[in-house]
Amino acid sequence: MPLFFSDIFPFEGWIGHRGLLNYFRLASMKEKLKHLDSWLRNRIRYCLWHDWKKPIRRRKNLNRLGVPPKRAYWWSRSQKGGWAIVQSPIMITTITLERLKKRGYESMQEYYEKVSILLNEPLYTRPVRTVV
Repeated sequence: MPLFFSDIFPFEGWIGHRGLLNYFRLASMKEKLKHLDSWLRNRIRYCLWHDWKKPIRRRKNLNRLGVPPKRAYWWSRSQKGGWAIVQSPIMITTITLERLKKRGYESMQEYYEKVSILLNEPLYTRPVRTVV
């Protein structure tokens, strides 16, 4: 299992989402980022599940993540496809958002909230003068 998020996506262009969020920080995109973030987390989980490949490795990794042995055996031998597994409780309960944060994944929505804090401040700090 990769140690950090940058190990999964080693190319430098990955940090480009920050530039995108900085560019669109004046727009209201909370709902869109929420959906995009959930899809991205599912995609990361899918990459991990696909990387484990064989049922024996899946079982061992699920055991390492704290799943009881019997349940890990059942889940590792599931006949569902990878995307269905990712959206079921199998991966959602084992690879949680806290684990992803610990490994280096920064949520796009959280970064957007840090950047868009400036929206509450007035755009112009200079007092408006009326022309007489």
